[in-house]
Amino acid sequence: MSSSKPLSAPPKMSILSSRGVNSTSSMSPTRTSGSLPSNKNPAAPAPTRQPYSSPSYETFAPRTAAQRERMGRIAALTAGPWSSANNEEQKDSSSDFDEPVTLTSAMCPPKSSTYTSSSSNDSTISSVTDQKINNTLQHTINATQNLSTLIKHTASLRLALRASINIANDVSERHSDLLRHSGELSAAAERLQHEEQVLTRRAEEIGKPLKHYDAVDRIGPLVGVLFKEGGRVVVRGIAKLHVDNDEEFVRVLEEIDEAVEFFGEDGGGAEVFGRPGSGGSSSNNRRGGRERTASQQPFQATASGSAEYYRRACALQDAALELLRVGVADRISQTSSQIQDALKLPKVPIAADKLEASLVYTRFHGISRRSNALINIARKRVETLGSGSLAASSYEDFLTLCRNTYCGARETLLTTTIRSHMDILKERHGLVGMTRLASVFLIRLCTVETALYLDFFGDPDKRRQTTKKVKGATSDGDDEKEAEENEVGDDASTFKRLGSSSSHQPGTAITSHILSEDATYRDAEFQSMLGSLCSALHRTIRRGLVSVLDLDVLCQVVSVLREERSAANSTSTTLAAARAVSGVIQDAQERLIFCANTSLHKEVVRFKPTSADLNYPGKLLGEKPKAAIIIEGEEGTGGATKKAGKEEAEINDAVAAQLRVYESWFPPMRSVLRILSKIFRVVEPRVFEDIALSAVQACTKSLKDGSSHILRASGQIHADLFLVKHLLILREQLSPFDIQLRSVERQLDFSEAGKAVSRFLANRNRRLFSMSTENALVTLLREGVSVQESSVDSKRDLEDCLRSACNDFIEHTTSSLLGPISRFVDQCKNASSDGSTDILRKESFMNGIVVKGMFGNAYDNLESELGNVSTQMKLYLENSSTQSILLKPVVRKITRALEEARRFIDEVPNDENDWDTELRDEVLKSASAFETRVKG
Repeated sequence: MSSSKPLSAPPKMSILSSRGVNSTSSMSPTRTSGSLPSNKNPAAPAPTRQPYSSPSYETFAPRTAAQRERMGRIAALTAGPWSSANNEEQKDSSSDFDEPVTLTSAMCPPKSSTYTSSSSNDSTISSVTDQKINNTLQHTINATQNLSTLIKHTASLRLALRASINIANDVSERHSDLLRHSGELSAAAERLQHEEQVLTRRAEEIGKPLKHYDAVDRIGPLVGVLFKEGGRVVVRGIAKLHVDNDEEFVRVLEEIDEAVEFFGEDGGGAEVFGRPGSGGSSSNNRRGGRERTASQQPFQATASGSAEYYRRACALQDAALELLRVGVADRISQTSSQIQDALKLPKVPIAADKLEASLVYTRFHGISRRSNALINIARKRVETLGSGSLAASSYEDFLTLCRNTYCGARETLLTTTIRSHMDILKERHGLVGMTRLASVFLIRLCTVETALYLDFFGDPDKRRQTTKKVKGATSDGDDEKEAEENEVGDDASTFKRLGSSSSHQPGTAITSHILSEDATYRDAEFQSMLGSLCSALHRTIRRGLVSVLDLDVLCQVVSVLREERSAANSTSTTLAAARAVSGVIQDAQERLIFCANTSLHKEVVRFKPTSADLNYPGKLLGEKPKAAIIIEGEEGTGGATKKAGKEEAEINDAVAAQLRVYESWFPPMRSVLRILSKIFRVVEPRVFEDIALSAVQACTKSLKDGSSHILRASGQIHADLFLVKHLLILREQLSPFDIQLRSVERQLDFSEAGKAVSRFLANRNRRLFSMSTENALVTLLREGVSVQESSVDSKRDLEDCLRSACNDFIEHTTSSLLGPISRFVDQCKNASSDGSTDILRKESFMNGIVVKGMFGNAYDNLESELGNVSTQMKLYLENSSTQSILLKPVVRKITRALEEARRFIDEVPNDENDWDTELRDEVLKSASAFETRVKG
């Protein structure tokens, strides 16, 4: 039809690829049902195409570009893969066209623009379109088959996955059942194990009493104890068991202790009969026997079987400990008695140099090894049982008994010898020498006694280990024999070798290291015994200190004791000696402080100077004091002797000169400095500062009193220089002590006591027994007595006194040098005090001739006065800088006085009161010459 509008070309869409085609979005219903055209051969001639009369729906509602793009994405996502043959056929069939054709474009009717061509072209296009439709349908069928295959395969996979899930669920259920059954089995096993433990414990509890009952009945004959008449009577006999058989004896003690613990705690025996204990222990002795132990309690018929067997077990324990007591405590007492009988102690003391080799040490060393073995048995039982257990209390009482017996025996054997040695040292060497030698002796004694005590009560295992360490540190070439001797416990020889010469040797450090592992020597009983032995030093020195008045001796005693205390504190074995020495130091310091205060009170506070003491400047003019050293030369000696004598003479001259200077000091100040210098390092700082405070105050007052006496006897300049000299020396000598000289004095003020007593008596409602602040007595004390505090600073007072003395010297020296000029200036100031010069002009002392004569006399006397001042200052003050410091204010005052005199002279006009120009010039020239001479 040529008149119709040409149809537009079909829409361009991509050819279906291997990804498939979206058949649901572009096919018509008839084609989606799977029907195919009857003519399946693409080569057959196409039927005659009727003219297209009905337009496509896109003509009325054309798709937008976005919709077409979305349809393309849907087709690309839903289309399946094609086979390679179809792809090749697609390529061959589409090779004649430039643009690809899709199923959608093929099914869509052509647009109106396609009918613009001729009818011949229309038929050709129609045949080509049918062929493409057939190809597209074929491709669609292939994709559908491919999708069906994929769906079947997916279904089979789904079924297999569901079967796998079922299998996994079944396995999980079986695993849960297995866990549940395992838990049940585990709980059953635990229950069975617990029941087995309970049954075992019950079996042990049932068998335990029988074991302890059998042990009590069996052990009785071994320790020499028989229970007759059903336990009513306890008979002691000879024990079959020997304490030297360590293994068997320890085993028996263990069984007895277990029986005591069982019957006492579990059986309730401790509540009925009390705690066990040794009958001969010190604790029971202290109680006076009023409290009996469990083994000493009588038989009680009403008591249970466990309580009765507890009493029997305690009796067995006491019997076993009695064997130990006989082997240790009785052996020590017996040995001590034998030594006393053999050496006739305490009547005849032993010589100190023979003490360590005497029976006092050799016999005790002989019994120390066996005693130590027995004591270690008891100590190990205490460590095993624990200090709070029932059975351990008996062993603790036994150890205490052994320590008290040992310490008492040693104190009895040594006390007389130590006291006798102290008295001998005092007689031979005096108090100071005795102090040093006695301290060394006590330090040595403490070391040896500690070694012996460790032989008895020390732990051999600890000492053996420490001895090996020390031996390896000190020498690597020791003999095995020596090592074995040291290991078995022969520590006495070790201590003797280490500390034989002096307590200050380095061996004491090794001794301390040996004892560092074993602290048995710190027992209170042993330290008390050492303190009792060392108290002989305190006793002897204290008796000597009472009669000593010499400060030098007391200072030497304190110094020596401090050195020995430092040596004693260096090792832990000699702490008892250090404590004894500390007590003696306190007594010596108290005596020293008392003597120092007594000397200060006598020589300073109550000092009454004599004419010789106040002989100033006579004592400074070369007069030799009584204590001066006289040097005598030797005759008939050689040149070397003369040369040595000359050098010695020079030294003696220097010493004599220093002594002369020292003797020239005022006696109170000399005493204060001498005493303070002696006690500075031997008393406590607070005590020294308190003594120095009162001493400086008393010395300053004494110097002022001495200056007053010298003023009356020798003149003003000597009094001033005396005070300045001694105050300067006192300040200079006190500076090395580095003390503040400050204190707060408190005094009780009873000024209001009378009024308080009157109010107390007037009050009739007095509450004398009230426990509050309203008590009448408390009120009386609070109102009637008050505390007044005042601060004392001796150093400040000393500085003020020195400053005042210097000012007095400056004023007096200025007046003496100016002479009548000073009085003239004072008269002028008094006359012109009201500000008017009229009266001053008419005064007689302002007469020109009088003033000229006054200046002339002052200038004439200036030389002698200057010479006297210079001489006296050199005599009293040896330091030239001190002299210049004192003279500078004098020169300034003289210059100021001359300036004031010139000013007053200039205020008087000429032709008045005999003044004229020539006279004025002469007077001013005299004043200038006076000033020049003073400054020169």
